[in-house]
Amino acid sequence: MKVVLISPAAGSYVWRKKKLAFTLPPLALPLLAAVTPRGIAVECLDEAVVDVDENLRADLVGLSVMTANAPRGYALADHFRSRGIPVVMGGIHVSSLPEEALSHCDAVVIGEGEFLWPRVLEDAGRGRLQTVYRNENSTNWAETPAPRWDLLPQNKYFIPRTVQVSRGCPVGCSFCSVSSFFGRNYRTRPVEQVLEEVRRVPRKLLIFVDDNLVGHPEYAKQLFAALIPCGKKWVAQCSLAVAEDPELLDLAARSGCIGLLIGFESLSATAMARIGKKVNLRQSYEEAVRKIHAKGIQIQGSFIFGFDEDHSGTVAETWDFVRRNKLSGANYCLLTPFPGTRLFDELQQEGRILSRDWRLYDRNHVVYRPARFLPEELRERTEWAYRQTYNLRSLWNRRPITFQHYSLYLALNFGYWRGVRKRKGPD
Repeated sequence: MKVVLISPAAGSYVWRKKKLAFTLPPLALPLLAAVTPRGIAVECLDEAVVDVDENLRADLVGLSVMTANAPRGYALADHFRSRGIPVVMGGIHVSSLPEEALSHCDAVVIGEGEFLWPRVLEDAGRGRLQTVYRNENSTNWAETPAPRWDLLPQNKYFIPRTVQVSRGCPVGCSFCSVSSFFGRNYRTRPVEQVLEEVRRVPRKLLIFVDDNLVGHPEYAKQLFAALIPCGKKWVAQCSLAVAEDPELLDLAARSGCIGLLIGFESLSATAMARIGKKVNLRQSYEEAVRKIHAKGIQIQGSFIFGFDEDHSGTVAETWDFVRRNKLSGANYCLLTPFPGTRLFDELQQEGRILSRDWRLYDRNHVVYRPARFLPEELRERTEWAYRQTYNLRSLWNRRPITFQHYSLYLALNFGYWRGVRKRKGPD
């Protein structure tokens, strides 16, 4: 039996590149490959870096789908089914809209799929594939093997492999699909298991792909202390809470942290309170940035435009914050009501959803009716912020105070600079 696992790529995905993509490898494919029983041949294809051969041979195709690449995933599923190949689909979008996905595939996996996947393969091998496989229990990571990174072309990624140590988020922001998919119970892997995986990473630089690496501060302290002897450098995503605990921040720096992606989301306290992200209200943004920078850690800020509280000056004020605080980089995302989130339900009830063309749900298009902007105006202002941030003048003005880890700063900014030049999407 041969199984092909595919991560589809939307046509508007600006980071798609065949030689070396400024992107990270998908974690779902090597995780599923790791729990695939022996005796079953498995192949992983990430369409962000390779083309999918529509004439490939397989006994089963598995597709891991997010909202923006759902149309492409459905097209691939329809094609392979037309050739008589059974198709199983999973991922955040499929878990939110399983009935929609079932119109394009033979079976769906709802929720975390690692424990379900061996049973899916057993049923497929017997020709008894069920329609729905639902994981109602949180995955016990202590029983999950390390991802099969060897099945992806690691020479085609900016960073060839990643490490994940936690799942779930107790915050439950209205716009975020993490808590709806992984749950609000924050779960962690055993520290020693994480260290074993870290030691197998051939490069010195690590990327943790957790949504909030410091979601459990005491666990994070244990992990950081254990990382110190490894001599690695690492970057991760975390909340502003990292700046509230001096011991936690010090251990992060000592363990090799050189950069953090932090979700500031908005400069408006009212907006933060309404979406439920109260952690951002506990301290001054400027003071938090100062503490983190003092430890030699660079900051990539993530901001969202389009909250009902946003006004004509919001975008310029945000760019000024990035400039004044010398953030190493910034993501400016358009507020996007992903299916399965509280935000989607709220906007749908208010009759403000403008499109269900999932290709546009890439955080680069306005798919709802903003409170104080015309949709095209909001998008134009966001593009303005990107152009202000990623140019040579800004690159020089935001340069780090010291040359420590300068290569990370340059790689991040020139990568985004190229992405900004390519930003486009379906009409």
